Amino acid sequence: MAGEKEILSVGIDIGTSTTQVIFSRIAMENTAGYFAIPKVSIVDKEVVYRGEIHTTPLVNQSLIDGDRVRDLVSAEFQKAGFTPADTDTGAVIITGESARKENSALVLEKLSGFAGEFVVSTAGPDLEAIIAGKGSGAQQYSQEMSCTAVNLDIGGGTTNIALFDCGRTAGKGCLDIGGRLIRLEKDRTVTYISPAAQRVAESRGLVFREGEQAELSELRELCRGMAQLLEECLGLSSQSPLLREVQTPGSSWFDLTGQKPIRAIFFSGGVADGIYRGMAREEDPIPYGDIGLLLGEAIREGRLCTAFRLEKGAETIRATVVGAGTYTTTLSGSTITYTDPGVFPLKNVPVLKLTGEEQEAAFSGDSGPVGERIRWFLGQSDSGNLVVALDGEADPSYSRLKALGRGLARASAALPDGVPFLLVVEQDIAKALGNTIAAELGGTRKVVSLDSIHVEQNDYIDLGRPLMDGLVVPVVVKTLIFG
Repeated sequence: MAGEKEILSVGIDIGTSTTQVIFSRIAMENTAGYFAIPKVSIVDKEVVYRGEIHTTPLVNQSLIDGDRVRDLVSAEFQKAGFTPADTDTGAVIITGESARKENSALVLEKLSGFAGEFVVSTAGPDLEAIIAGKGSGAQQYSQEMSCTAVNLDIGGGTTNIALFDCGRTAGKGCLDIGGRLIRLEKDRTVTYISPAAQRVAESRGLVFREGEQAELSELRELCRGMAQLLEECLGLSSQSPLLREVQTPGSSWFDLTGQKPIRAIFFSGGVADGIYRGMAREEDPIPYGDIGLLLGEAIREGRLCTAFRLEKGAETIRATVVGAGTYTTTLSGSTITYTDPGVFPLKNVPVLKLTGEEQEAAFSGDSGPVGERIRWFLGQSDSGNLVVALDGEADPSYSRLKALGRGLARASAALPDGVPFLLVVEQDIAKALGNTIAAELGGTRKVVSLDSIHVEQNDYIDLGRPLMDGLVVPVVVKTLIFG
């Protein structure tokens, strides 16, 4: 294809149980006409190497072994036949309980040299839920079938839950339910049990102690208790107080109030294979030294797989890692505002996409919903800034535009002091809107407002230095591609 360019992208996912590396080739092409502003789009993508599924190396229960993770990733580069110099982009994401490890930032720093331009993030539980829901295919299914679909990403330490309605994220949450909350020797001697697993065990009249053997029947009963909590979360029975006790710190409360009935259910994560294949009835029910297969068995035999339409996406255990950073490049046109060219360039700024309801609240001058979402988003990621994205309106009245600027300016108070307020709008209203926001702020915060930029939640953007006497700003949108 004329004008087509390929880039090599690498994705690295460091989870509670496993660490994975995957390489993809992304084909890009300028899809604009000869006399139009260039617009580079992804036209094809192909996974060219799927690495082994490695156990995440730990120094102890609270520390990731950064050096061993780096060695592991380096070995995967060699097996794939690539060097760091070959990669054009990539994503390193720490997820699950690993995101709570004390040295996760240091691990990210050690790995950031494995590609030229990485999207590097410690994913909070809500964001991980959304990412996994895209990776499993639940979000795409919901969009194509115009229905509601839920994804349960069940890993070693947590279950991330994302509900999609016609492709839109309608709910998300996380529970401390996972396959490695109890770890055992081959003779079923318990070597570790998490506080959440202890609480579930106590609710079922079970006692597990480190250093003592566990009965297989008791482990199965514990897993049935975990599966029942997931059923409660999805509205199949009344919610017990225990459900709140196992809610993951920092996650949203998954609430089906006001939502349409769930049509389809997807599973991803390490436990998903046990659900879809029912492997726990094999000769060794704990081949990995944990309760992962037993938990999968309990879920498969419970109500989750019969109350909803059970679907299987293209990815299960690799649902997150198949998200590798890729580029689409465009230029924001002449109707833009920036109060200080010194803020550029900016790299790897995460996107917060406003919902229709949040945008309408801002158009009415109500800053509350947007400010609350900004605070939530910053709490979910390790970034000190974000870019607020909205669709906008084609021809808003002056009064509506003024109210929108006032609402967004007030919402920017949720950002840390000294951080510029970054805004991208799909409609051509960025210049007037940016000027309104800047006037409302009175110079207390720098403002960047760009138009004609289409982004989605979980994208990242780079903003280059202004070109053509400041008329345009180069924008690189880095999209996590799944499936």
